[in-house]
Amino acid sequence: MNKDQMDIKTPEYVSLQFQLAGLGSRAAAFIYDQVILGFASILLFFGSLFVMKGMSSFPFFQDENLVPLAIIVIVLFILKWCYFFACEFFSGGRTIGKKIVGIRVIQENGHSITLLSSFIRNLLRIIDALPTSYFLGIVMILLHSKHKRLGDVVAGTIVVHERKAKPKKKRSPIEKEIQRRGLSQASLTVDEFALKSYTSKDWKLISTYVSRFHDLPLVERNQLTKQIAEILLPKIGMEVEGSNEQDLENTLLVLYLLLKEEWEFEL
Repeated sequence: MNKDQMDIKTPEYVSLQFQLAGLGSRAAAFIYDQVILGFASILLFFGSLFVMKGMSSFPFFQDENLVPLAIIVIVLFILKWCYFFACEFFSGGRTIGKKIVGIRVIQENGHSITLLSSFIRNLLRIIDALPTSYFLGIVMILLHSKHKRLGDVVAGTIVVHERKAKPKKKRSPIEKEIQRRGLSQASLTVDEFALKSYTSKDWKLISTYVSRFHDLPLVERNQLTKQIAEILLPKIGMEVEGSNEQDLENTLLVLYLLLKEEWEFEL
């Protein structure tokens, strides 16, 4: 096996294979992110100076008072740290730079990065940046068998190349059914935290349901729909009781679209 590939067996006994991101792709993503942060920092800095200049009549904003300038510096630091932390957690382990390059951060068990993992790996950027220009982080990535910097080691994360869905020449029967019903991802609003509560076991359950959707007799399909809905829909705060079979089917089909983006990949 290629040393840059990693096989993971999830707690649900699903085998996944990832291609580890090396120094080159990680550095490219970091450069993109730094350019974005640089522009944002410049705008924020000069915007703040402009505001301070307009408020120069107030004692707190006098030229000899360095406190406002210190506040700006602190805000810029928080902006830089929060950018990586928030992007990685709320965007599936991807900053804008990582999206451009095609890499993402995940946990070592193959699941999406958690709030705690994102917090730890980005907090330790301070150490990885020592003594200058991320020297320690670069050395760690080069020497570690899984291309990890210190933040990844402590947080239990890895950086991998995106796995893209297999291109299809024509739409599958279920895709035609979803289109016929006028459904899309926008048809169901799901909180990001709730969506992250689904596991690969849940994905396997709903993908099996979708694959059998047209093969089952109507009575059996209605029974299966209700059973699966009772398992999956409470995770997003939806009540099953009182909903008819058509509404449950539509909800499960849209949930399938949302989970498919996270779980259905091909190297």
